[in-house]
Amino acid sequence: MVTLIDPTSAAFLLAENRSQLMHVGGLQLFEKPEGAGRDYTRQMFETMRDEEDIRPLFLKHPHRSLSAAGQLVWRQDQQFDIEHHVRHSALPKPGRIRELLDLCGRLHSTRLAWERPLWESHVIEGLRDGRVAMYTKSHHALLDGISAMRLMQSVLSTDPDERDMPAPWGADGVRAPVRARKQREELPLSEIPAHVFQTALNSGLGITAEAAGMPGALVRTLQRGIRNETAAVSFHTPRTIFNQRITGSRRFAAQDWPIERLRAIGRATDSTINDVVLAMCSGAVRKYLLELNALPEAPLVAMVPVGLNAKQSHIASADGGNAVGAVMCKLGTDLADPADRLATISRSMKDGKDALSSMTPIQIVAMSALGQAPAILPPLLRLQGIVRSPYNLIISNVPGPRTTHYWNGAKMVGTYPLSIPINGMALNITCTSYDGRMGFGLTGCRRTVPRLQRLLGHLDDELDALTKAAGV
Repeated sequence: MVTLIDPTSAAFLLAENRSQLMHVGGLQLFEKPEGAGRDYTRQMFETMRDEEDIRPLFLKHPHRSLSAAGQLVWRQDQQFDIEHHVRHSALPKPGRIRELLDLCGRLHSTRLAWERPLWESHVIEGLRDGRVAMYTKSHHALLDGISAMRLMQSVLSTDPDERDMPAPWGADGVRAPVRARKQREELPLSEIPAHVFQTALNSGLGITAEAAGMPGALVRTLQRGIRNETAAVSFHTPRTIFNQRITGSRRFAAQDWPIERLRAIGRATDSTINDVVLAMCSGAVRKYLLELNALPEAPLVAMVPVGLNAKQSHIASADGGNAVGAVMCKLGTDLADPADRLATISRSMKDGKDALSSMTPIQIVAMSALGQAPAILPPLLRLQGIVRSPYNLIISNVPGPRTTHYWNGAKMVGTYPLSIPINGMALNITCTSYDGRMGFGLTGCRRTVPRLQRLLGHLDDELDALTKAAGV
């Protein structure tokens, strides 16, 4: 089966090169079930490797098709080799978290080949505390971070006694064996229900109505950016060591903290948990750059993805839902006091959300894309170094399960995201919440961002400083 790749996914594929790898990843830690034998990790790996029914998502790979005028298409891998994608790895002694993070950084540095489905997973043993780790990566054209989190959650259970659970790539629901899967037949127009046409027509009218307001939204966004107010566009970003060309080598650092500590700071300062996350990152990056004598006088700007209940016009889709946009947040790294930095971040995020919430969903997507264009287009057009970076780093927060989850009796005790540094943005900080803890995943260019792991200590220090400043 061959399907055309949508423009967004195609852009992720075309923007990739040896230095700029466009896959996301995740690291999960599991405690073995009670009574598990010494060969438990081998059994876990073999269970995942021997999965017979694979989701179609994990069977397709990109291909340029002459029949589609040279456009990129998804094509099913006719020689799918599960042993290429699911692997068993082991840590060298002494088997500390340090060795695990170093391995994940190296695995995250290798490019996924187009001739195969764009994913791989490693079941990792050798941690001296007996836990089992699993590192998985997939191309952003295949899955984004939120989708990957939901996919992982779909194969976990809150019941520690539940068994026979599939691997994340295992088919669920209607299970179709790989070899027996048939190509889906397309319906002729005469057999498509009339309500589908009506829905499409209504959607088209809604988009047209929203697009009519696009020039006004564009002008307002540009005016805010020029005045150095928070918006989806930034024109006042200082240059830092993060904003230069990168190599393909990655370093990864990860740690988690109790969410209740962040929540207490938020309550005391009338801030959101996400504001506190940003303030932790701001203080940590400030101290890190000061140590390197590389802190600019102007405050750093972070691109922060946000979910919003977008304002609906009277003709727009009645389905409502959330619109995803991007806010260029001023991090207050020019301020020495942690309370002042948090207040600046809270104000900046509120202003940005207010600006986006006055737009319709289509306008939000368009304005957010405009703000990120200087980061996305240079790799596609080979203009790195010519177009200035619109922000200094990316900081995102992906919500995860709130309760303890298990995979076939193995208790998941931690989950940490790995993301995508790009040319001009050598550091990416992604957080995810799980079971009362906030996990930070820091992914950086190994050469451009030296001693990345020091940021973990600075994050811990900043959380202490914010706790003290908030009086909690």
